[in-house]
Amino acid sequence: MTATTRSWRTTRSWRATRSWRTTRTWWRTLAGLALTAIMLFPVYWMINVSFTKDRNMRKSPPDLFPVDGTLDGYRAVLDQQLPYLGTSLLIGVGTVALTVALAAPAGYALAKLRPAGGGLLGFVLLIAQMIPAIIMAMGFYAVYLRLGVLNTVGGLVIADSTIAVPFAVLVYTAFMSGIPDELIQAAKIDGAGVLRTFWSVVMPVSRNATITVSLFAFLWAWSDFVFASTLDGSGTLRPITLGIYRYIGNNNQEWNAIMATAVVASVPATVLLVIAQRYVSAGVTSGAVKD
Repeated sequence: MTATTRSWRTTRSWRATRSWRTTRTWWRTLAGLALTAIMLFPVYWMINVSFTKDRNMRKSPPDLFPVDGTLDGYRAVLDQQLPYLGTSLLIGVGTVALTVALAAPAGYALAKLRPAGGGLLGFVLLIAQMIPAIIMAMGFYAVYLRLGVLNTVGGLVIADSTIAVPFAVLVYTAFMSGIPDELIQAAKIDGAGVLRTFWSVVMPVSRNATITVSLFAFLWAWSDFVFASTLDGSGTLRPITLGIYRYIGNNNQEWNAIMATAVVASVPATVLLVIAQRYVSAGVTSGAVKD
């Protein structure tokens, strides 16, 4: 076999392999796009219904596009739902602040100070996440009724924080366990105490953990319905989940207003997820120390 023949066969084999890999890549891309379209279809349908007129809701077959659309649902959001959105924002920010304030020191203690019974506490935190929210809501209702704090924003902030804090402590513990002990020792040598080390060294390094915890705490508070309906069902300041629920009656459901409110309520969560995704996946000690 001559060198020319061997070169021709090698080139042919390389081209066949390249063509097969290209075909496989295209199939994977198409499969990924198809699965993404299926998962995002409910979101599209929510947007479609938000523009659909009431008389077209029961049309068969339904319109895939709002060709004869209306903005009545979004007018209802501007006229009726802005106070609910503001309340949800206030509850979400309060839940984030309380969750970080409680979980960050606890995570640091479990990760670096290693107190007695730390392992048992971690196990208790895992168990706490398995308690159904409705059971906790009933307990909070009995306590809040005696304290006179039903139908208050502060009560919802505390209740939502009980869901977020156990998860946040575990996240902080996992992140802070990866911080090199040399970094802590260097701060101590420089004369920093426990609190100064925690605030000036550990917290800046744990930025990604804080963003992760804050994101999930805010999303839990923003989407909460169980605590809101149980602890703030008749209050003057109610979150957006109860604002959506007000459109659902016994004999009439204002679906375009419901879906328009859901679309508007999804915007803050979507924006936060897009902004925070790279911080959530980033390494906690990236750039903290040099080898």
